[in-house]
Amino acid sequence: MPPEMEKQPRPLIVAMKGHPGTGKSTLARAISAALACPLLDKDDVRDCTLPVQNALSGTGVAAADLLNDLSYSVIWRLAATQLRLGLSVVVDSPLSRRAHLDRLVDLAHGAAAGVVVVECRPKDAAEWRRRLEARGAAAGSGEEGWHKPGTWDDLQRLLEGYQGCTDYDVGDVPRLVVDTTAADEMVATVLEFIRSAG
Repeated sequence: MPPEMEKQPRPLIVAMKGHPGTGKSTLARAISAALACPLLDKDDVRDCTLPVQNALSGTGVAAADLLNDLSYSVIWRLAATQLRLGLSVVVDSPLSRRAHLDRLVDLAHGAAAGVVVVECRPKDAAEWRRRLEARGAAAGSGEEGWHKPGTWDDLQRLLEGYQGCTDYDVGDVPRLVVDTTAADEMVATVLEFIRSAG
C-alpha cells in the first residue's frame, strides 16, 4: 500500500473543481496515480453519450442537459461503490454547482468517508487559453471531448451561462485552490493537503 494511503484512516473523495481547460484532469490523473485509487472522470461518461444525443436531436428533448445530468449520476454511483469497498476516489468534474458538491458530501457521510475539494484556478489566463485551444484543436472531429468548449469564445459563453453559480461557499469541506499554471510543486502540495485533511 502506498504511504499516502496508509495515513488515511477512512476512504476519501478527492473532488476536483474548476472550469474546462484549467488543468483539472491532468492534476486528477497525477493525484489518482500517486494515491493508487480509482479516478472517476465525468467526461469519460459524457464522451460516450454522443450517439444518444444524436438520436435525440430533433425530438424536442433537451438532450444535452439530460445527458450531462446522467453523467454526474453515473460517476456518483461509481463513487458510492468504491467507497463501500473502502477505497478512496478522485472525482474529476467541474463541480460547477453546489448541488454537485452536496451530493458528494452525502455519499461520503453514507460511507463514513471524507471529502476534500481541489480547485484548479490558473492565474495565467493566456496560458489557460493556450491549453484550452490546443485541446480543442486536437479534439478535431473525434468522439472524445466533443462536448467541451474548444475555443476561448466557447468557454466565455459557457461561463456566462453559469451566471456565477460556480463560485459558491463549500462550507466546512476542506478546500485547496491551486494555480495550475505553476505545475512545479503542485502535486506534492495537493498530496500534503489531502494527508492533512484526511
